[in-house]
Amino acid sequence: MLRRFTRLLLLPILMTGGASALAAPASAANAATAGNVVVVLNSGDATISLIDPADYAVKQTYVVGKEPHHLMATPDNKSLIVANATGNQLTFLDPRTGQIQRQMRDVIDPYQIGFSPDQKWFVSAALRLDRVDIYRYEGGNLVLSKRVPLSKMPSHIAFDADSTTAFVTQQGNDRISAIDLSTQQIKWTMATGKLPAGVMMTPDNKYLLVGVMGRDYVEVIDWRTQKAVKRIVTGDGAHNFRALGDKRHIFVSNRVANTISILDVNTLENVGTIAAPGGPDCMEVTEDGQTMWVTLRWIKKVAVIDLNTRKLIKTIAVGRSPHGIYLQNRAAEM
Repeated sequence: MLRRFTRLLLLPILMTGGASALAAPASAANAATAGNVVVVLNSGDATISLIDPADYAVKQTYVVGKEPHHLMATPDNKSLIVANATGNQLTFLDPRTGQIQRQMRDVIDPYQIGFSPDQKWFVSAALRLDRVDIYRYEGGNLVLSKRVPLSKMPSHIAFDADSTTAFVTQQGNDRISAIDLSTQQIKWTMATGKLPAGVMMTPDNKYLLVGVMGRDYVEVIDWRTQKAVKRIVTGDGAHNFRALGDKRHIFVSNRVANTISILDVNTLENVGTIAAPGGPDCMEVTEDGQTMWVTLRWIKKVAVIDLNTRKLIKTIAVGRSPHGIYLQNRAAEM
């Protein structure tokens, strides 16, 4: 089973993008217009589904750029940026309603994206093109600073608390690299376990946590000395992270094991497991910390989980290969 999912991961779909422009597509008018929605990216369909969290009903599904994989809010929370990898564009949504505000074209291969904590830098990992693009974030605009070659298959991004360094995993050669944001130079590269994916900094800024998707553990790295100090066994296909919001617990999605692990960052131990059949991927947590929403990558559904009982509440049918997910009132990163 692991080989099957690895092959799927390592065969990105190559498509062409559009011409340079900033425009709001006609489909924006068809998006939901009332109330907060849950935004789900269907990467296999090039669509976005908007779900009403009150009744778990899909209110609208509309076409967006090709291969929407990841998304995040702008620092002012006025827009939600959707990265369309093979569409070579960023789509900006209203985070409350899911309506399209505008599109920024010729942002090439934005697979994963991230803002530095000081909000000065925007980083895009171009997985199929083997590079990282670094933008200055100035007055709400993105200004390209440098394109940094980084092989192979740069995947997920994390930052240190001081916004001096971006850390990028590379699925194609089992590495993680540190990039100096001020000089846009690679500071160091070190080996990790097989197929490193999600990466997250611990709240004390001491360790990097790396999901080792080709195995069954999270690798704990002392990034200042470039040494792996521990392996936390979670489940096959350890992939991505989401903080609970209590500054202590972090969730890890295990795509092959069909589970979500709960890590205690104070002890660096696995303290619990939640069943999530269907290839759990990206996760969001409600502001009250009571409920988790999870994209189930292989079965075209989103799961809603009660975190008190650790039981499944509901599954919701969406599009093919649901990946990124966003709740406006989500819990803080830590």
